[in-house]
Amino acid sequence: MQGLYLVTDRDLCGDKPLEEVVLQAVRGGVACVQLREKNVSTRFFIHEAARIKSRLAPFNVPLIINDRIDVALAVGADGVHVGQDDMPYAVARQLMGPKAIIGLSVETWEDVEKAQVLDVDYLGVSPVFETPTKTDTKGSWGLQGLSRIRAWSRHPLVGIGGLNRSNAAEVILAGADSVAVVSTICAAPDPCQAAQELSAIIQSALARRSQS
Repeated sequence: MQGLYLVTDRDLCGDKPLEEVVLQAVRGGVACVQLREKNVSTRFFIHEAARIKSRLAPFNVPLIINDRIDVALAVGADGVHVGQDDMPYAVARQLMGPKAIIGLSVETWEDVEKAQVLDVDYLGVSPVFETPTKTDTKGSWGLQGLSRIRAWSRHPLVGIGGLNRSNAAEVILAGADSVAVVSTICAAPDPCQAAQELSAIIQSALARRSQS
């Protein structure tokens, strides 16, 4: 898991269709898409996820479903992302199978320590900075907290929370392998351009880190 990671938010897309925002973002360099829906019916979610999965296939970009393992299984999604209050990781892995991508949010140091023995595909460090799109958190990690997790954890790290063009590079240099964004792309007038700019920043920072 490396590069630019898009987490969707239907409301932030305004009058732009969510599916079109996703496609524009992928054309701009998004490497992974997490479909997050909190206020739609299961039937709608399944239809939407199936449509987006088929549109992502030519780009070889994985589709991750937030929380809803039933939806992920129904559409054959590439994986799921679960939080600390969602289905336990072990159960999610049993249901999704060994090849599925499963990400796990970590909000406290205890979460990080418990995750060390799990074969998760990545940890979602949440939130790195305070953000209006995620209010049910236990405080932000900051760059120092992110670096501490990097020094301890054996897993790839996806930073999320208040990330944008101004801080994406320092988040990568602090130890994240991927930068997840919501409003920076979903609310952008041109999602493709926003993704291009962010992706270039991330790739440059990854190259700098590998040389240090």
